[in-house]
Amino acid sequence: MKFTHLIEINDPLMPTIDVLTHTQLWHGLVMRAASPKLFVPYLDDCKISDRQPNRFARALRYGDVTICDVVSLNPQQEVVITVPAQKDIAASSLIMRIEEPQPEALFVRFLYDDDQAVAAGSIDAFYDEYRRSAYQESDIDTIRLVRQLAQEGRLVS
Repeated sequence: MKFTHLIEINDPLMPTIDVLTHTQLWHGLVMRAASPKLFVPYLDDCKISDRQPNRFARALRYGDVTICDVVSLNPQQEVVITVPAQKDIAASSLIMRIEEPQPEALFVRFLYDDDQAVAAGSIDAFYDEYRRSAYQESDIDTIRLVRQLAQEGRLVS
């Protein structure tokens, strides 16, 4: 399943919403990767290892299931999370890319890919539609939390 969607960050037609800076947005996306328990309430534990300047490995525990992945940072541009195939889990990736077509016109493009083709009309296609919806809601919640963290002064501006 390949799925992508775009979330507008600064909407000039909504002056009641605080404007996020590029740097605040970047730090918020990095925080989602480095401190995922803030963003995923049902995540039981996250252990980070193999820390390098723009890369680290994570072990995410959801109950009895542990998923290992690698986070790569392309500073101020994108966060790439790569999940290698493991046990019953297929290889997949998530890219959170900042787009700024003009100053302060910020967007985040979320790109999901699990390299699995699904036949239209199959039960897997039904589940993929459900996953798309869940991913989109999770990403909207991410941006909502990034805004809250910025308002609380927890993100560098």
